[in-house]
Amino acid sequence: MHAHVTQAKAPPMNAEQLQARTAAADRAMASTMRKQRVQDFIFHKITLAFALSVLAVLAGIIVSLIIGALPAFQEFGLKFITTVEWDPVNDQYGALIAIVGTVATSLIALLIAFPVSFGIALFLTEICPARLKRPLGTAVELLAGVPSIIYGMWGLFVFAPLFADHVQPLLAHTIGQLPLIGQLFRGPMMGIGLLTAGLILSVMIIPFIASVMRDVFEIVPAVLKESAYGLGCTKWEVVRKVVLPYTKTGVVGGVMLGLGRALGETMAVTFVIGNAQNLSWSLFAPGNSIASTLANEFAEASSKLHVSSLFALGLLLFVITFIVLSAAKLMLMGMSRKEGAK
Repeated sequence: MHAHVTQAKAPPMNAEQLQARTAAADRAMASTMRKQRVQDFIFHKITLAFALSVLAVLAGIIVSLIIGALPAFQEFGLKFITTVEWDPVNDQYGALIAIVGTVATSLIALLIAFPVSFGIALFLTEICPARLKRPLGTAVELLAGVPSIIYGMWGLFVFAPLFADHVQPLLAHTIGQLPLIGQLFRGPMMGIGLLTAGLILSVMIIPFIASVMRDVFEIVPAVLKESAYGLGCTKWEVVRKVVLPYTKTGVVGGVMLGLGRALGETMAVTFVIGNAQNLSWSLFAPGNSIASTLANEFAEASSKLHVSSLFALGLLLFVITFIVLSAAKLMLMGMSRKEGAK
């Protein structure tokens, strides 16, 4: 027995009903659009507020540093930047030793960290076997998470004695005998000093630069590299002619990230730089940096001029970092213009 199911047909709508239904649909759509516009407006204003808050914080930091540094610059003028003397007892201050120490240690760190980081990133993305890629990449990222004070303690208690006993004598008897550059590798072999601080900084910034380089190398389209290999290019030619041109902006960004970390590093440098107000051609000699000077003296600064001089050091560190980042941006813009001309 078959059951027959009959469906009743809806009566056709007249013009008024059709018009009413269309009007209801239009009202619902208009209401939805108003709601979306309100949500979009709120979202836009919230994200704008977040972006402006960064600028507000930055402006607040700059204004605070300028206000704090004003008494020192009023007292010493621009000679504050070129003066070597730092004498809290007589309230005489100059920033040249700290500036030289900051720039020297950061440049040493960058000269060592850049090629090592480039090699690590290149190995992980182009050469490393698949089974080793994940553990080695994780190890590099874990190094970036080590607190700076741990690097400082390791540098002072482990690295510095080995450096003084084995590496510094070797450098003094080899590179130290050369005519001009040899002056940089002569002096007291105590294990601490500008060169030690630069080496510790290089170990600290290698994970940051290597991680950024690895990430940007991995975004290169595989078809570009495969095409280059198909034309007979070697791995180095693929890296030089395909990978680097495609990722130069990210590579420069990673280097600037590492350099910014090196310029502002405090605790690790404080442990191993020697904290001496001394200006010497020797990289073995103890010295000082802006960050280590601030860490050592800010809590003990008593006179108004001493505190203001420390604020002035902080302002100079900000200016140095700004100049470095601006130079990197200008370099990238110049490279882009050259590519456009070609």
